[in-house]
Amino acid sequence: MTYISGFVAAVPTARRDEYFEFAKRVDAVMVEHGATRVVDGWAADVPRGTTTDFYRAVAAEDGEEVVFGWMEWPDKAALDAGMGAAMKDERMSGAPPFDGKRMIYGSFLPVVERRFKDGEPGYIDAFIAPVSAAKKDAFITMSEDGATAFGAQGALFDLECWGEDVPHGSTTDFYRATKAEGDEMPGLSFVGWPDKATRDAGWAEMMKEPGPAEMPFDGKRMFFGGFSVVSDIKK
Repeated sequence: MTYISGFVAAVPTARRDEYFEFAKRVDAVMVEHGATRVVDGWAADVPRGTTTDFYRAVAAEDGEEVVFGWMEWPDKAALDAGMGAAMKDERMSGAPPFDGKRMIYGSFLPVVERRFKDGEPGYIDAFIAPVSAAKKDAFITMSEDGATAFGAQGALFDLECWGEDVPHGSTTDFYRATKAEGDEMPGLSFVGWPDKATRDAGWAEMMKEPGPAEMPFDGKRMFFGGFSVVSDIKK
């Protein structure tokens, strides 16, 4: 089973090209230290919400854009060892082109993992929602149904993940981002598409079908967005 490390950050738009180079360099280092895949995306269609959104999640400021990405590892032990080794790698030295104190990150275990076809994703849909432990099974059922729909519309893959090691931060974190309450845990989902045109056509078809009768989380606190892939490095 794949193990996921997901992250969101706010990057000054003036440093966009610098971020692209940074992502490619860091992603390659992570793969050398055990990650099986690292993907970075730059905001392409990220709406602002009334309650939560990707911008609020990282306290984005004027002149900043949101980035989303993830790393795939064989298991948590590989992640822990790989991150430890990467942090000692001299190629990781120097400050990133964004405010690391406002980056949110965490480790997630896929509860639904579908790989529909080979191909390099050019576009990613990402969703983050607060889910109660009592509704985990319902979340998995909804995720399975959603994955089937995504695959039928041309998606390359769909990973629906449950938070397993998600730290609380001093400034931002996944819990604040979703206004999590009680035993709610951040759920992270992302869908890879060949390109935005395939994604848009697929969503248009899926929106013609009725959605779930009841969402297993507060939809007003879920946020989502579309990202163009800027780096995708695999072992």
